Amino acid sequence: MTQEIWDAVDGYFSARLAPPDPVLDDALRACDAAGLPPIAVAPNQGKFLYLLARIARARSVLEIGTLGGYSTMWLARALPAGGKIVTLEVDPAHAEVARRNFANAGLSEVVDLRVGRALDTLPQLQGEAPFDLVFVDADKPSNPEYFRWALELTRPGSVIVIDNVVRGGAVADERSEDPSVRGTQHMTELIAAEPRVDATALQTVGVKGYDGLAIALVTG
Repeated sequence: MTQEIWDAVDGYFSARLAPPDPVLDDALRACDAAGLPPIAVAPNQGKFLYLLARIARARSVLEIGTLGGYSTMWLARALPAGGKIVTLEVDPAHAEVARRNFANAGLSEVVDLRVGRALDTLPQLQGEAPFDLVFVDADKPSNPEYFRWALELTRPGSVIVIDNVVRGGAVADERSEDPSVRGTQHMTELIAAEPRVDATALQTVGVKGYDGLAIALVTG
């Protein structure tokens, strides 16, 4: 199996199940033009997040890590009338690109973008909790703390999704000294020991290479 095959398969399914969308495509082009790193979710992954939010009947979503707002837009589109997504971004330049993308998509009233270090912002959200779905896609060394806060800010029935947990397979290397790998391993151990969630993790391949995600249902 090669990256070429993974790309072709992603292209096949995306063309049929998550076809080109002018607004979303414009957002990706704006991110590229602004020099943002090309690490946004793929279209089929965005559609997956959209469907998860629909399945969960989410009215309130928390996203940790906005980048240029591509995944935010998928999640925002899943919300019913009156729904809201709070998204946290540490980089003001990234946040400005995201704000323009939200305005272009007509989503400025749905998205509440907050700029600053997420671990500083998350305690301020306790009065707005619980959130029905939390998507974590930010700096990986902080994943343990992001999971703790996601659990604090949700309720039984809420869904927590953490992206990029496979780290190209390095997550299985217990001797790794990579801070992103260590953060993800520590987070996984926390999830495994946490009686208030039921969780699993999946490996994925595609246009974003080899990685995966973890998903947890809050049960208590």
